[in-house]
Amino acid sequence: MLVLILATALAYAAEPPIRYESSVDAMGSTFSITAWGSDRGNLAAAVETALEEARRLDRLLSNYRPESEWSAVNRGAAAGGVTVSQEMYDLLAACIRYSEQSEGTFDITVGPLMRVWGFYKGSGRIPHRSELRAALARTGYKNLSLQTTTRTVRFKNAGLELDPGGIGKGYAVERMATILRQAGVSGALINAGGSSMYGLNTPPEEPRGWKVVIRDPKRAERHVAELYLKNESMSTSGSYEKFFQAGKRIYSHIMDPRTGYPAQGMYSVSVLAPRGIDSEAWTKPTYIQGRQWAAKHLPAGFRAFLCEDRGEAQCAWLQ
Repeated sequence: MLVLILATALAYAAEPPIRYESSVDAMGSTFSITAWGSDRGNLAAAVETALEEARRLDRLLSNYRPESEWSAVNRGAAAGGVTVSQEMYDLLAACIRYSEQSEGTFDITVGPLMRVWGFYKGSGRIPHRSELRAALARTGYKNLSLQTTTRTVRFKNAGLELDPGGIGKGYAVERMATILRQAGVSGALINAGGSSMYGLNTPPEEPRGWKVVIRDPKRAERHVAELYLKNESMSTSGSYEKFFQAGKRIYSHIMDPRTGYPAQGMYSVSVLAPRGIDSEAWTKPTYIQGRQWAAKHLPAGFRAFLCEDRGEAQCAWLQ
């Protein structure tokens, strides 16, 4: 009998890990999860719960859904203020900290600039100088006021508009990773449309982590770097994501809030950090400010891979 029990136990122990994959469309991207575990039911439940979190955050943070809390802030914060949920308050407070740390180059108040450049309509246009001056007058993170005791959000000037594009997917990836970790998932790769990823632990038989690549910003079928994510996130911003061409010049959606113009001099930036929200937030300042600034200001423990526009794409890790 003892031999039979031991044989049964060894058989269960030798069972290969189970792979489960699923995806959902949210925030204008496809969020996918590849996960490994020992119990299919628990694994599937954890993955689907994490994907439902992406849906929930889409409903919370969308500036295209009039019923979202983000849209409610944009509608009412200039006229007396809006009381928000603790989650929204904490996220907006984090955004202000990123703005302060990045000398204003991360800024969620760029909505008027994105609108006047036509990026919300998906077409793109060069605005008249008077339009640009008016849009710049309605931006600036210092015009966003948070009242801690009442969780109230106020805009100091009319026309301010928050844009979640620089933070939403990274925040969602971070929340999804937390759900999978708390559910005891042994390993998972979360991928938000290729622009934000998180590798939880490792896949079977690969102790280095989850293999991912950084694409060539000029040739999508090629990649310029490969790496392994192990309890680490990577977010990428590139001029190839959303752009339009006027004459011989390319104008990307990555806006420099100091000038009101799309940032120049960079093709793409990938930032690696322990948390998804951090990697997402720091791609924009690194893209806008460039290699020398990032070498001095990127937080300790973060890594960055930059493809600079020097006629050809010159790609290298930040030293």
